[in-house]
Amino acid sequence: MIKLMNKAFLSFAVVCLISCGLENKSDKKTNIAPPAKPSTYTLTPFAPSESFPDAKLSNMQYKDGNFDFTVSGDSYQLGQQTEDASSKRCANSGKGQHIHLIVNKDPYAAKYESNFDYELPDGNHHILAFLSRSYHESIKQKGASIAVIANIKDKTIVSSSPIKEPTLFYSRPKGTYVGKDTEKVMLDFYLANVELGEGYTVTATINGEDYSIDKWQPYYISDLPYGENTIKLSLLDADGNLVDSPLNPVSRTFTLKEDPGVAM
Repeated sequence: MIKLMNKAFLSFAVVCLISCGLENKSDKKTNIAPPAKPSTYTLTPFAPSESFPDAKLSNMQYKDGNFDFTVSGDSYQLGQQTEDASSKRCANSGKGQHIHLIVNKDPYAAKYESNFDYELPDGNHHILAFLSRSYHESIKQKGASIAVIANIKDKTIVSSSPIKEPTLFYSRPKGTYVGKDTEKVMLDFYLANVELGEGYTVTATINGEDYSIDKWQPYYISDLPYGENTIKLSLLDADGNLVDSPLNPVSRTFTLKEDPGVAM
């Protein structure tokens, strides 16, 4: 009787060891990574904006601290409101259409005339100028921008050459947004010598969260909090590495505020 019980016990122990071992191996094989953290913000592409097919920016001159451009084309005029501005429902300039002037990594200056004063220190600078709609969206067609590396001495360009390497410039968001302008904040940037989707992407890091962009167009950013927000834009190559450029990456901090006229 005791021998039979011992044999039964041994059989049960062997079966238990085998099954437990199989269960442990099975657990290791079916280990599933936790789901990715949900995105905090939403990036929504703009609907097509009013086009300006003949708009051109050319003949940039800089002498004695004064920029002078030629703006041509019947469809585009500085100082006019872009017709679809109200439908965009984002921050719009009451002064109308303008030139965005970006020097190196600095925030752009909005200029509503083709001739204006602007102080540049001596040295080499990456300079981008492009035509903008009244709601600050860049006109991205060929001929609507100028991108050069310029050597400045005594507030005058002494030599310049076109930017030849793939380059990204930060444009919007910028400054302070109040009330309704905080609901849909536009993300817009400018590219030179590079096309997204052909081995290049842009990563927008919004308050520490990364969003990959593979099409050059503006985007609404929704759900941004009140207060300071920071966006970093990085131009990446096909291997996911930062493109070698003195302007890459570039960051900007901007502020969202509640409408002071709305009662709490």
